[in-house]
Amino acid sequence: MTKVIEADRGFKVWWHLTRPHTLTASFVPVFLGTAIALAIEKQTIDFGLFFAMLIASMLIQAATNMFNEYYDYKLGLDNEHSVGIGGTIVRHGVQPKTIMIIALSFYAIAMLLGIYICASTSWWLAAVGLVCMLIGFLYTGGPYPIAYSPFGELVSGAVMGMGIVLIAFYIQTLTVTLDAILLSIPSMILVGAIMLSNNIRDIVGDTEGGRKTLAILVGRDNAISVLSGFFIVSYLWVIALVAIDGITFWALIIFLSVPKPLRAIQIFRDKKEAKEVMPAMKFTAQTNTFFGFLLGIGLLIQYFFY
Repeated sequence: MTKVIEADRGFKVWWHLTRPHTLTASFVPVFLGTAIALAIEKQTIDFGLFFAMLIASMLIQAATNMFNEYYDYKLGLDNEHSVGIGGTIVRHGVQPKTIMIIALSFYAIAMLLGIYICASTSWWLAAVGLVCMLIGFLYTGGPYPIAYSPFGELVSGAVMGMGIVLIAFYIQTLTVTLDAILLSIPSMILVGAIMLSNNIRDIVGDTEGGRKTLAILVGRDNAISVLSGFFIVSYLWVIALVAIDGITFWALIIFLSVPKPLRAIQIFRDKKEAKEVMPAMKFTAQTNTFFGFLLGIGLLIQYFFY
């Protein structure tokens, strides 16, 4: 019985290391890009490519989280009291070298999947994929980590939001269209919102650690206002597409997700302690998940019934 408990605890430690609540930031864009290909381009879906892209994206996301764990520990930003971290190093005694080996192994598997995707579509994607993986590493690694700068939201949104949507679209259609770009913009904004919510929560510790995030530069109250703006623009953007770009009104089912961002902003306004605002981060991540999923569902309804 003791061994079973220890094994279960060990699994939970490793599972927590991937920060599974963040993996929707890679899953949803793949789903959305594929739904756009089906609904807008009337493309027959290659499910082999879909699942290869999905798994590769989630592996890269998990590896990026591990790089974050590794470098935040090395730079002294994480300790056993830090909020919102995997904690395998500072709480569970896992060697940093082990974290790095696992992260690089995930990258290796993603590269193998990438070879399959490129062989089935275009080898130009190899360059795009390598750039995305490099950015994933440089987000917290290297001499000038992106996450410690004011550009974390922009880079993460562009790569994980828009970039993954467009790659998922491309591997099904072998092209990138204006419609695909326009429909990927809310995904870009909401992935950036996840990063911004994380930086709002960590504003005190990041300031002490010498980071220069957007939240630090504009101040906590202004950062919350920027986050609100991210949410508002995302919903208004889809309304505009329905009005002027031929997207059916079914895309407006995204408004079923509105309670999530409203709750996130309310918590950020009412609470300040890192532990107290953790639910706001969860609601921000859920906004991205539900918004992207509902937009994809709306596009699928358009495909099947219009």
